[in-house]
Amino acid sequence: MALFPLQANFRGDFVVLLVPVDDGDDMSIVADKVAQHAVGLRVAEKGAPKCVYYNGRELPSSMTVAQSGIQPMDWIEVAYV
Repeated sequence: MALFPLQANFRGDFVVLLVPVDDGDDMSIVADKVAQHAVGLRVAEKGAPKCVYYNGRELPSSMTVAQSGIQPMDWIEVAYV
């Protein structure tokens, strides 16, 4: 397991985040890690599931960072489904 940073944004937020993730984290964990820095602060809580987008496509919530091909400092977006 390797820890590395990702550039991230939660859809609707204006802040670009630098979020540390583990290559063993699945996308639901990654989404939660990004959301904790935006939801309830600058983005309204919706109580809905969240998804991760990478290179314009939605990644399955059970896919790990290692399986996705995401590299350190790559850009992801998290949004409510």
